[in-house]
Amino acid sequence: MTRTIARAAILCVLVARMCSAQSLSAHWEELTSSDFQKALVKAKNTCILAGGILEKHGPTGPLGTDMFNTRNAVDLATQKEYAIIFPEYYVGQIVEAQQQPGTISYSMETQLMMLDETTKEMARNGCKKIIIQGIHGRDLVPTFVMSQLDSPRDYVVYTITGTPGENAIPPSKPDANGHGGEAEMSRVMAWRPELVKPERAGEESYKAMGRLNALPPYLFTAIWWYADFPNHYAGDAANATAARGQAMVDLQVKSIAESLKAIKDDQVTPQLQKEFFEKRNHPTLGAATSKAVAAAPATRN
Repeated sequence: MTRTIARAAILCVLVARMCSAQSLSAHWEELTSSDFQKALVKAKNTCILAGGILEKHGPTGPLGTDMFNTRNAVDLATQKEYAIIFPEYYVGQIVEAQQQPGTISYSMETQLMMLDETTKEMARNGCKKIIIQGIHGRDLVPTFVMSQLDSPRDYVVYTITGTPGENAIPPSKPDANGHGGEAEMSRVMAWRPELVKPERAGEESYKAMGRLNALPPYLFTAIWWYADFPNHYAGDAANATAARGQAMVDLQVKSIAESLKAIKDDQVTPQLQKEFFEKRNHPTLGAATSKAVAAAPATRN
């Protein structure tokens, strides 16, 4: 009888612990201070800075399209592979859309400073592996990630390149998936259909104007996007559907969850980063050591 009671008590404790772990929100801002510490353990100190931008998405989509789509995919991914999600973040590169109502565009200095300060604060709070997902700017995030080697730090920043799933589901026509087009609007419709107005898709032209076509194709200038798409609209959203969007979201969620698992298990990247910082302060000594190792005769086991 005593053993039965003891086993029952142990079972109750285990169930309570499981329920407690499952009840931890993935959202940073929803956690209590004490629960935040538990969440760090559960997440293996892995956190996500998931953001977007506030910009026009053609005549059909909400200004927060990128933020909504990123947040939705990350939310679903953390249900498969737990990590802590930083609060909504909309500081990204969107200078080319400043002529459109509702756009919030910060200077490049502010964007990089905010990313640096935010990731440092995340790390100070125990996030030793930080993944950046959805921050707007084709070159902004890769540049920021590479800048992590500028000075020693005890945390690692990762990013997922591209939007997994967006091109895996064929659009209804070849030119439909551009900015503000079928792919983006379908993904919004998968969870917030009331925000999308596909019936307005034909109110503006999404066709490239080609006003810089006289220049050689290997030249680049900041005005290239405005030259082609002054309406800040480059895809036809008329045939966007929630079903197509859900298929894309499913693929993206799978990719994010797989990335989270790989990052949580990753022991090599932190070690290599630490090794790099140790060697960068004495590059000539590091070079001499490398030559000595290379010149050493191979030993047989």
